[in-house]
Amino acid sequence: MHTLPKHSFYTMRLARGCQLCQEGAKLVLLITGMCSSQCFYCPLSEKKRGRDVVYANELLVKSDNDIIEEAELIEAEGAGITGGDPLDVIDRTVHAISLLKEYFGEDFHIHLYTASFDEKKVARLERAGLDEIRFHPDAKEWHRIEDTGFKSLIKKITICKGMEIPLIPHLKEETVHLLECVDAYGLDFINVNELEFSPTNVEALDALGYVAKSDESAAVKGSEEMAYELVELGLVTPFHYCSASFKDGVQLRKRIERRARNVARPYELITEDGTLLKGIILVEREAMAQIKREFDIGNDMMAWNEEKQRVETSPFILEEIAGYLPYKCYIIEEYPTADRLEVERTPLP
Repeated sequence: MHTLPKHSFYTMRLARGCQLCQEGAKLVLLITGMCSSQCFYCPLSEKKRGRDVVYANELLVKSDNDIIEEAELIEAEGAGITGGDPLDVIDRTVHAISLLKEYFGEDFHIHLYTASFDEKKVARLERAGLDEIRFHPDAKEWHRIEDTGFKSLIKKITICKGMEIPLIPHLKEETVHLLECVDAYGLDFINVNELEFSPTNVEALDALGYVAKSDESAAVKGSEEMAYELVELGLVTPFHYCSASFKDGVQLRKRIERRARNVARPYELITEDGTLLKGIILVEREAMAQIKREFDIGNDMMAWNEEKQRVETSPFILEEIAGYLPYKCYIIEEYPTADRLEVERTPLP
């Protein structure tokens, strides 16, 4: 067994998609929020779940160019197409694969998640250039996976194919049955993920008696322990456990570090976590010119943010001048993502 940071591990080898995710090198392309499976544990946010929207990382996509630009901003070496279920919008998904392959080249690695066993749709994905497919069988089928068409489908797929599911403690018996069955199907890998609370699944998980494993984590207590129990099954298929903290502390962190390098303005400081630190002044735009003149601040070190209606500058500059300004001033930390999520705000005197 090979250990990874944040209690993650794998046996034998990692899927190529996982290798690139670990480096923050994968564009996350949510091709639709629509899905026919309706899994009770689905963590998708309210703005995406059940909605036919497209997001490239945190960017709401309005054109093909949005997808390309977001991929370039994180210096992507590949993409993970997710949902919802991408096969529910198969024409759009095939177009996205072709778009990315044509722009970035055949070496741009694309993997995809689906709960569908539709052979014709999967064949279309292969022809379009998909590199890796990850099946997520409906949990209601885990105890009878041998009675579905999954085995025959796997035998027909020529690209890298695997299965990826969450670890749900009260479904341990069904999970063991599922893993032991598919271990003989010829999969290239099996990925299991730590179950997590989210605003959209908390009610369902709470009803089942689940609690968070700590005050600092959204992961479900007992899920990680299940991974270490399942590895004892001795599966012949490569087995990979990915913890919730690995996704946030490694994958997401490295992806936002890549984006920060390309979007940070001269006055924004990139932190060790890949977030951006800056000073903001809550004032009308017209006051900015006067502030620049009075304190001899160059144009590259102070700017107006039209979307958020505020003046932005270096945190170091603002610390020096805040005491002389009759306006509310703050040092803020935010993600370098398209939504610029603010994580901390500290007022200056």
